[in-house]
Amino acid sequence: MAEQNVYSLGSLSSQVPKLFGVASGVEGLDNLFYKVEYVDGKVTKSPLGGYPYLGVINITGVADTGKSLMVEQFAVKQASLGYRTMFVTVETPKEFIAQSLMSRAKAMGIDFDKIGKNIFIVDAASNHRLREDLDYLMDTMAYGIKTFNIKNAVIDSVTGLFEAKEVMARSVVRKIYNFLKKWHQTALLVSQKRSSSEEMSAEAAGGYGVAHIVDGTIVLYKKLIMSRFESNLYKMPIGSVIRLFRIDGCRMTGHDSRTYLFEITETGLVRILSPLDEYIRG
Repeated sequence: MAEQNVYSLGSLSSQVPKLFGVASGVEGLDNLFYKVEYVDGKVTKSPLGGYPYLGVINITGVADTGKSLMVEQFAVKQASLGYRTMFVTVETPKEFIAQSLMSRAKAMGIDFDKIGKNIFIVDAASNHRLREDLDYLMDTMAYGIKTFNIKNAVIDSVTGLFEAKEVMARSVVRKIYNFLKKWHQTALLVSQKRSSSEEMSAEAAGGYGVAHIVDGTIVLYKKLIMSRFESNLYKMPIGSVIRLFRIDGCRMTGHDSRTYLFEITETGLVRILSPLDEYIRG
């Protein structure tokens, strides 16, 4: 009946999840989210310590900006802490994702024995039905979550679930978002930008359907230094690549909205560095 769909705020208060951070595994990122609390009538701001618990975060950018590295670092970090993580691979077959996760663990100094039993891979890259039948994919994920007590989910990439049919992007992302909320997952969704012309905007393939539905969006961008002005501004030689990171928004918690420099180390790890404005002034 219609009245069963109307809830008082008081009746929902006991169901509100606690707000705390879920470690990202990315150096320099966890303190960019923060929470505001009231102590003795005064407002205090403190670092959250990671992605917001039960948040669904979109990580978007053009090719080779570090999106997959970030979600792999998250999966490895959470697995090392004993929290089981489901990794849905839509782009790369399971054997190669396993290889990447093992490499990421080695670079992070984490023993494979700590993560081997805590990461579960769903190979939608090799299985056409998983990739094309969204209900079948969600049934498969639900089975894994129930059977293995999984707490976190990664989908790399959500764009692969609606490629060649971008008109359905909003519907696909909405179903996935609702599913992840229903099953109480802290989740990262990788989405791909159409081109670099958008630069630091949150718009991905499929338009703003992804960013408007999820709880927060992180944008990664790379810029090739091609002029003397850019070389002087960014203090890098012509031909260098500067990498930029920005939390575009997060409705679950406060966040630092400045643009940051980041790097991909020789061992394949994403590290957040200093705010861009401070780097340029300094």
